[in-house]
Amino acid sequence: MKAPGGSPEEALTIAQLTNAAKEVLEGAFPPIWIKGEVSNFTAHRNGHWYFSLRDATAQLSCVVWSRDTKRIPAPPDEGMAVMAHGQLGVYAARGQMQFMVRAMEAEGEGLWRKAYEKTKAALEKDGLLDPSRKRALPRFPRRVAVITSPDGAALHDIISVIQRRNPGVEIIVIAAAVQGETAPDSLVAALDRLARWNDADVVIVGRGGGSREDLWAFNDERVARAIAASPIPTISAVGHEVDFTIADLVADFRAATPSAAAEAAVPVLDDIVAGIRGLGDSIRAAAELRVRDAGFTLRQISRDLGVRSLRSVERRRSRVQQLAARLETLSPLATLARGYAVALNEKGGALPSAAQFKPGMHFAMEMRDGRVHATADDVIVRPAAKPARKGAA
Repeated sequence: MKAPGGSPEEALTIAQLTNAAKEVLEGAFPPIWIKGEVSNFTAHRNGHWYFSLRDATAQLSCVVWSRDTKRIPAPPDEGMAVMAHGQLGVYAARGQMQFMVRAMEAEGEGLWRKAYEKTKAALEKDGLLDPSRKRALPRFPRRVAVITSPDGAALHDIISVIQRRNPGVEIIVIAAAVQGETAPDSLVAALDRLARWNDADVVIVGRGGGSREDLWAFNDERVARAIAASPIPTISAVGHEVDFTIADLVADFRAATPSAAAEAAVPVLDDIVAGIRGLGDSIRAAAELRVRDAGFTLRQISRDLGVRSLRSVERRRSRVQQLAARLETLSPLATLARGYAVALNEKGGALPSAAQFKPGMHFAMEMRDGRVHATADDVIVRPAAKPARKGAA
């Protein structure tokens, strides 16, 4: 029996050959790591990445399917030295050998640093890293929400610290994945659920320590924007003190560890009680001082009013005396006392003019010390003096 392709009659189709080569290659090479320099990188509109990896003497076509791009922090740069993990195979439609990449790392922190800086720049452009937008944490929270893995050590640490500091604070746990491919979507969903509930005073988002890959969900742009959009003040508590993520930049407060986050969120109950007592003492002392000051002021005002009242009375008395003296001077009785008399008609009205008298008219003369009745025998009226003319010599 002849082998397939051994004669013209047994010729293989191109599809048969490429599929056979694909089976042989994929069966002969398990998933492996390779390294090389990136060239001809293209991000296709369908979401796939196409590029080549090369060294000094050879090159290999590579592809990252769209479903696998999420595992890679950022697209590689042209000329970047990378290590790629994947499966060698054959692209049957072109009869081309290619390497299907499922994970990629750059030498040093190339891809991770690029993704970090890209996300940071996008958030900074939208003003989400502006320190002025950060809110103060509530001083006396009654309910603390915690978004983390329910099975992690971080949750245990947070609960222990809060219960030790103030057992009266309620703790609400919103479970979320904190590492792996599903972590960003899980964290965003937890933050959205918390925002819709909106009945906590502060929220702690975080996890315990881990590798760079373990913590990478907290560098995801979607997670960062969800933290920034939270209507509740946020505390980021990711990893250990040396770890720093994008979530730390957008949160209202960055805690070095989950335990430190719990300490920042909840004050010690004994300190609160002592503070209230001290405040009460301060209020009492201030009130007593205010009463003493008010009493002193009231006595001073009373003295000032007494002095001012006496001065006012004296001024008024002096004024009355002056007016009385003037009235005395202008009084008709004073005029009579100086030797003058006033003629009165029968009704007691004054007769200041001679023209008001007639011969035989009865009248009275009001004197300083009495009244004299008389009869006019003769009336002589003197003509009024004429005013001097202008220009008279």
